[in-house]
Amino acid sequence: MEVTDDPNRGYLIDNVRYEGYAFDLIEEISKDLDFEYDFEIVPDKQYGVYDPVTKQWTGLFGRLMRREADLAVCDLTITKFRLSLVDFTTPFMNLGIKILFAKPQNEVPDLFSFLSPFSTDVWIYVATATLALSLSLFILARIAPTEWHSAHPCASDPEELENNFNLKNSLWLTLGSLMQQGSDILPVAPSIRMVTGMWWFFTLIMGSSYTANLAAFLTNVKMDASISNIDELAAQSKIKYGAIRGGSTAQFFEGSNDSKYQKMWQTMLEARPEVFTTTNKEGVERVAKGKRTYAFLMESTSLEYAVERNCNLMPVGSLLDNKGYGIAVPPNSPYRTLLSGAILKLQEKGTLRELQTKWWLKGSKNCTQGEPEPSSGELTMAHVGGVFLVLVLGCTGSFVIALCEFIWNVRKVAVEEKITPGEAFIAELKFTLNLWAETKPIKISRSSNASGSSASGGNGFTRAASAARSIVGSFLRLDTLGK
Repeated sequence: MEVTDDPNRGYLIDNVRYEGYAFDLIEEISKDLDFEYDFEIVPDKQYGVYDPVTKQWTGLFGRLMRREADLAVCDLTITKFRLSLVDFTTPFMNLGIKILFAKPQNEVPDLFSFLSPFSTDVWIYVATATLALSLSLFILARIAPTEWHSAHPCASDPEELENNFNLKNSLWLTLGSLMQQGSDILPVAPSIRMVTGMWWFFTLIMGSSYTANLAAFLTNVKMDASISNIDELAAQSKIKYGAIRGGSTAQFFEGSNDSKYQKMWQTMLEARPEVFTTTNKEGVERVAKGKRTYAFLMESTSLEYAVERNCNLMPVGSLLDNKGYGIAVPPNSPYRTLLSGAILKLQEKGTLRELQTKWWLKGSKNCTQGEPEPSSGELTMAHVGGVFLVLVLGCTGSFVIALCEFIWNVRKVAVEEKITPGEAFIAELKFTLNLWAETKPIKISRSSNASGSSASGGNGFTRAASAARSIVGSFLRLDTLGK
């Protein structure tokens, strides 16, 4: 890697300083074998491919085959094909092919996720059907003769009949059935019973469908494409996957005799847009930006290095093969045996493991330490917060309506009792705040003897039981006066 924070650290190559595992490895080997070295970077920065025009190999392999370098060290995997081009030392690091994929994002559940079992248009249709059926009940009840009955059952020859299915009661019946709570108002006429039965059947199906899907929508915020092993990756088509073009991973799939790997190789060749990359860094960036639509097949050591530095990435599955990194030397090089012996010594002393720990953990974000514990599936406030919000809004609305009823009743009492609205308001408010009162008098009366009665706020008014009449009482009295 390039050194940017210290002009004196690392190895100077073409006016740029570098450091990393490979530099330290050669330094340790040079101490054991007592030799000096100079590092060079291949101009095309490639492992090497065959050029049919020049009929020569490019990159590292080209330099070694032309003996322009004594050795090449990097994440160079030992393969059978590469052994036919150059020689390799004993592996200094073991690895295998693994899948790099993006972690699933922990999305915050929607506040109104309890509405998710039905789409918006279904909710609109349900609301429309509720209102339409309420209106139908109201009209049909006015048509049906048996829905009209005496207000006083004891009267044998009543002068007037009443109907329970007004607009409010009709809406209350449909809403109670929709919420599966029932209603204290039931139909008598056959036509009304038929309509109500059909509505009950409708609410049965809709309620069962909603309940069956509600748990899935609350616990699973979003189901996206995911994989857990190579078989699932090969079996699906939504997630694209690729590797470094011309690299050992691509050669593994290209030369494999396994039908599964042959199918995956053919899929990679036919994929559009291009799924192959030129470097591991490009593949890692594509996975990070792909939003779980792209997986990168790469060597496990490079994968571990990338995962330590990006907490949004994760390895998937087990190793597909077993191989190693080695130092490449020209064919029949006299240095191969000496370098292999030095690598074995470093391995026995534990130096190779120390170097890997040093460079793999350097710059690590310790992603595993900050990972939350797996969820046990319980619902949190983020899942059901919308239900509480609806409850709070409903309670708030009921208090607003109750306040309007209270003010309307104060006006009624003031008119009928011929007192000022302020006096009626104070009397009603005192009764409301008297939490121990269990009965409510009907009428506010003026005391005939001011000195013999207790004053109430200096207005000379008393309550029969310290209370004002309710709106229901007002209506009953008006009915009596009207008759």
